[in-house]
Amino acid sequence: MTAAFATKPDIRVIIPAFNEADSIAEVVKELPASVSEIIVVNNNSSDRTSENALSAGATVLTEERKGYGYACLKGMEYVAQQSKTPDIIVFIDGDYSDYPEELDKVVAPILNEGKDFVIGARVKRLREEGSMTPQQIFGNWLATALMKLFFGATFTDLGPFRAIRYDKLLTLDMEDKTYGWTVEMQLKAIRKKLAYTEVPVRYKKRIGVSKVSGTVKGSIFAGVKILGWIFKYSIG
Repeated sequence: MTAAFATKPDIRVIIPAFNEADSIAEVVKELPASVSEIIVVNNNSSDRTSENALSAGATVLTEERKGYGYACLKGMEYVAQQSKTPDIIVFIDGDYSDYPEELDKVVAPILNEGKDFVIGARVKRLREEGSMTPQQIFGNWLATALMKLFFGATFTDLGPFRAIRYDKLLTLDMEDKTYGWTVEMQLKAIRKKLAYTEVPVRYKKRIGVSKVSGTVKGSIFAGVKILGWIFKYSIG
């Protein structure tokens, strides 16, 4: 099955960003020309994240409620208000740990194979040493192993670099406000029987300190949220 795009697809990128002043401009500038609009959601930053994103050419929104999901939902709310409906939404972090230029690689299965949803999988052979903490590696393994056990899923990562058809994204009725956003999307994609796949992507050490894996509190809270979503769906 192949996707039918009569014209150049409309691809919008949503980037949640909390205190990413040192990296956000690099992310925006290195996204490919195939992108129609880059939307940076400033998640109550105390630095120059907004100014630097704006200078780099992004549309900048403000979401004062802290939380990864809150920022993503703000970006989706903005997109829904535009006169033109996009074909594909891409999510990528603002910390420059992903390689923004690989966006075309991430959306390719949607454009060429008729897939609905694609995860950029941070495979070991393409990861810079030290780019993922031990707790991140274990958390990804545990979450994807449980999804395989309970739902027969083939995911290997909860990677934040991901692309999804806009119409399919709307059917997921996303709701998580914080760290459970990525796993919620994957669980709902399974339940909705979306055609999904993964593509291996490179991954490097982020600029700055992670607000999640960089702290014990963040790691624990993220783990609880992720496992909570999985067990909720396993008994639902």
